[in-house]
Amino acid sequence: MVYLIFKYAITAALVVIISEVAKRNDRLGSLIASLPLVTILTLIWLHIESASTEKISNHAYYTFWFVIPTLPMFLIFPKLNAMFGFWVSISFSLLVTIFLFYLFQILLSRFGIHLFS
Repeated sequence: MVYLIFKYAITAALVVIISEVAKRNDRLGSLIASLPLVTILTLIWLHIESASTEKISNHAYYTFWFVIPTLPMFLIFPKLNAMFGFWVSISFSLLVTIFLFYLFQILLSRFGIHLFS
């Protein structure tokens, strides 16, 4: 139980630190947020918890493929935010991302890569 609390505290602290840095310096906050810190932490937690090498490797592999359809959101959101405000922009950006996940899965499945099966 102590380990689980420690794990949550470290992971939550990361989000808080990034948001606090971003309040003071948007570029530095964005740089830190763009680093694969959550993925690295997840890989570390999986390793510490004795997950198999295959499980850890699969996590890194699938993370790569899942990042690609999220990238357009970071271009769409700022433009929409300036025009329509935060909630409309984040909602539309999420819908676009979900749609892109769907299209990306169709494309990848033609090459034998199945993300959702």
